[in-house]
Amino acid sequence: MNPWKPNKTEWRTFIVIMPVFDVIINSLLFGKRFFQEPNVMIGSFLVIFVIGFISWYFHIATMHLLRIQYPALSQTVKRVLLLAVLHLSLVFASMVVMFYGYDAFHLFGYQINKADFGQSLLAGIGLTLVASTLWEGEFIFAKWKESQEEKEQLEQLTLQHEFDTLKSQVNPHFLFNCFNTLSSLISEDPERAEKFLDELSKVYRYLLKSNEDGLSTLKAELKFIQSYFELLKTRHGNAIQMQIEVDKKYEQYLIPSLSLQLVVENAVKHNTISKTQPLVIDIFTTAGHKLVVNNNLQRKALKAPSNRVGILNIRAKYELLDQPGFQVVEDKKNYTIVLPLLWTNIRENVALQGTE
Repeated sequence: MNPWKPNKTEWRTFIVIMPVFDVIINSLLFGKRFFQEPNVMIGSFLVIFVIGFISWYFHIATMHLLRIQYPALSQTVKRVLLLAVLHLSLVFASMVVMFYGYDAFHLFGYQINKADFGQSLLAGIGLTLVASTLWEGEFIFAKWKESQEEKEQLEQLTLQHEFDTLKSQVNPHFLFNCFNTLSSLISEDPERAEKFLDELSKVYRYLLKSNEDGLSTLKAELKFIQSYFELLKTRHGNAIQMQIEVDKKYEQYLIPSLSLQLVVENAVKHNTISKTQPLVIDIFTTAGHKLVVNNNLQRKALKAPSNRVGILNIRAKYELLDQPGFQVVEDKKNYTIVLPLLWTNIRENVALQGTE
């Protein structure tokens, strides 16, 4: 802020109020003479206008300097109190210059009248109060708006940071589980281990690309989960099955990246998988823009160690996106997760790019 440069509102206020102030002061100085004698009307109007301009400029400069010294909304009371003292002092000084200056130099035949001086002082204070309220109100509103924008930016940065934190959890978690699988296969079946490693490299390339984004299209996620399922089939064979029935109209809808991988991985981790008890995973869409992932529930006798990344990760992402509808439903036979499908403009709301 340049303290010596009035803004548009301050200029407009001067242009509107100053002529009114000028007429009031001259009426108190000269009474009817101001309207009857052209030399008094023109001459005194110009003199008062110049004095008023100088006074107005000092009001503006002191107000701007106080805003630089005490700019915060929390400092408003202190700033306004100091501003009131300075403005009242300036009004009083201006009136002294006008009335006693006119009397000292006998301008246009004027002689001091203390009653007129008191009335002029009240008029000056009233008009200054109106102008100062307008100026300070505009400043406070601008600062409030600025603080709201800063708050929104901070919330957006916090959202992005938390989203990035959640994304960073996925890659190590995925790798850890895949390497455990690969380690088991190396001793059991080297050829299948080689095939698994080849598939893993393809899947991980997608994972790296997808995990750079906060959101992915359902089409991309389904393509990935089919590749990921091939990894599971390499190890478990027909002991694991997956069926996908998705309405094509939902393909361009979005879900948090790698959600399907985390859900499927969760099912594999916590359920018994065998040829006599195959794990069946169904993925399908329903009315209301929802993707449902269901598996038959056959809990392991011993609970697998869990770092609680998977399902909590997905839930946290939906909460950060402020998108309701994520559900986990469990009964004696089934474990079901409902993932709300998001329309593409959600990207703009979180400033993230989805995978096409």
